[in-house]
Amino acid sequence: MATNITFHEGSVSAAERFELLEQKGVTIWLTGLSGSGKSTIACALEQHLLHIHKFSYRLDGDNIRFGLNKDLRFDETSRIENIRRIGEVSKLFADAGCVTITAFISPYRADREVARELHQKSNLPFVEVFVDAPLTVVEQRDPKGLYKKARAGEIKDFTGISAPYEAPEHPEIHIKTDQCEVKEVVEIIARYLDTHNYI
Repeated sequence: MATNITFHEGSVSAAERFELLEQKGVTIWLTGLSGSGKSTIACALEQHLLHIHKFSYRLDGDNIRFGLNKDLRFDETSRIENIRRIGEVSKLFADAGCVTITAFISPYRADREVARELHQKSNLPFVEVFVDAPLTVVEQRDPKGLYKKARAGEIKDFTGISAPYEAPEHPEIHIKTDQCEVKEVVEIIARYLDTHNYI
């Protein structure tokens, strides 16, 4: 990190932004295996929040891996850096008063904890949502055929098959997507946001 830089405080506080927007900035961090339903939930939640006039934005592999993180691969070091950058970006969005929805496997507890701590240091809420589906279920879903390729040895370091996934130990919300519909999940998360006065 450069040592010859000085942070310049803005003239608008987060509290002022939150008051004018009539909502608080918060990051909803969806984590789970590939095929567990993270992106589907993120899309539906973003749409729901926008329809009730809440400033929200979804960060996922499509708009991060093809832009900000296009220089990263899928080895362990790159995965760690990928999540670090997403943590930083989601913190900025939350500081802007946005309900930021991230949908990434983010397989390592330590990396998710780094993202949480980034938010906590800035007094911004971080809501970890464990999008939980058994390996047998996500392999059956396999919308992109990735599990089949991983089982055939065509994809190295594939989470859940040849690379670990460390499930959250104390997520704020635990969703079992093999037992409920997307609409129900959106209602659960939205109710949590409302109960905690984030929206």
